[in-house]
Amino acid sequence: MGFWDGLFPGRAAQFDSGSAASNSIDLTKRRPTVSLSKQGAATGNLRVNLSWRMRTSDIEGRSRQSGRLLRNPSKLFKPEVVQAHTQGVVNVDLDLGCMYELADGSKGVVQPLGSFFGSLNAPPYVNLSGDDRFGGSSGETIFVNLDHRDEIKRLLFFVYIYDQTPAFDRTHAKVTLYPSNGPRIEIELDERAPQARSCAVFTVERIKDELVVRREVKFVYGFQAELDRLYGWGLQWGRGYKTKA
Repeated sequence: MGFWDGLFPGRAAQFDSGSAASNSIDLTKRRPTVSLSKQGAATGNLRVNLSWRMRTSDIEGRSRQSGRLLRNPSKLFKPEVVQAHTQGVVNVDLDLGCMYELADGSKGVVQPLGSFFGSLNAPPYVNLSGDDRFGGSSGETIFVNLDHRDEIKRLLFFVYIYDQTPAFDRTHAKVTLYPSNGPRIEIELDERAPQARSCAVFTVERIKDELVVRREVKFVYGFQAELDRLYGWGLQWGRGYKTKA
């Protein structure tokens, strides 16, 4: 297992709705922001969930291989093995993290790497519930206690790959926000970035009197330190490992 970076101790626009307009909001490039305050969700616990599954060739793509499918039609419904450039099977471990800056100027990170799980009822009011290494249906979840929103200046939620294989383009990854009130908010990591290792997914900031979620979905080819530089967090980063499962 390779080494990774670890830490040493405008107004909200209109939005696109999902298929069930009353139940979900899709943040997109065209409509990247939503106000939690306007939907009465700036209090209570905000639940942020990362889920993913490996990408396989779809039926439309395989239909181009009509000759081989006619000879062996059962392959049409058999998922392909996802492989890296070395032809080894890719086992992608996506991690969800959050950089925080509080109103008193303190900064830090909540993430599985380094076991920085945070705290929900004490600073930083951000808590990681656990580390899912296999992309299960429950994924990974971070909670934010918005009852302490006045003590939170800004949050940056990000996803990174914990292994040596850049494989964002081989996964279907989605981050879903479950506010205390109103519809859930969904952000698909659907842009192809084959060599990227990290992605800034969204920010939460106070804009005037509103608490606003902004879609970012910016892929970078480095680790958390590169995301830090991109957003001007100013943390000191070093190499870190996870404990073995």
